[in-house]
Amino acid sequence: MENTRQNTGRTGNEYIINIEHLNKQFLVDKQPIEVLRDINLQVKKGEFITIVGHSGCGKSTLLKIMCGLVSYEDGTVERNGHAVAGPGPKCGMVFQDHRLLPWLKIKDNVGFGLRHLSKEEKEQQVKEHLELVGLKDFANSYPSQLSGGMSQRAAIARGLANKPTILLLDEPFGALDALTRIQMQKEILRIQEEQGTTMVMITHDIDEAIYLGNRIVVMSARPGEIKEIIKTDPVESKKRDSILFAKYKKKIYDYFFEDTEEEHDVAYVI
Repeated sequence: MENTRQNTGRTGNEYIINIEHLNKQFLVDKQPIEVLRDINLQVKKGEFITIVGHSGCGKSTLLKIMCGLVSYEDGTVERNGHAVAGPGPKCGMVFQDHRLLPWLKIKDNVGFGLRHLSKEEKEQQVKEHLELVGLKDFANSYPSQLSGGMSQRAAIARGLANKPTILLLDEPFGALDALTRIQMQKEILRIQEEQGTTMVMITHDIDEAIYLGNRIVVMSARPGEIKEIIKTDPVESKKRDSILFAKYKKKIYDYFFEDTEEEHDVAYVI
């Protein structure tokens, strides 16, 4: 399989997310701490990108910069062809903690950000998205009455209710048990394919990254740098017992657990 270098510096409507030479520091006790170093990433419309890396390598910071929740000073970050200057309705975000408001019913949580719509339009949007995530029978339930997986479905419905072009997911299945997690992986993949929404997801689960990602971004420990971007096979990456799936998995594990200079044989493209 062929290896190629990252293609950076390309802008325009081809990319729904365009990041070039992004650097980010935080001040800790008045001392600058480098979090992200020279990040270059372009995401095409309809892609599902997964990001893996050690804890503290800046993955969540990168996602929050994409969303506009964290500012940046050095580099270019564009979303839908415009420089990111803050959150926007066309970019939704789902966190590991579902963050549902416990005093509101599920239908009201999902519709919380739809205040710009008429009552009828809002009800229709909420109904459609509860059906999309399989929660139409729980519209009048409260978050405390749902399981962890159901709560995350509600959070995903809320994230999609504004019909964003981009949905960012920060370890949304991290707190779920193994069986529920696999079920939710299938569910989010179905939703992504059905809706055509561009998704970028952080995960510590390497199997999950392979199963969901059209491309997998592998980041180094702090300061976070993109070590490689692995393009997955759309068929073999869905077969957890395939030889190619195992190769992807070993390649990623080698970055984290082995100090090796060997060349890798999985495609590196952007």
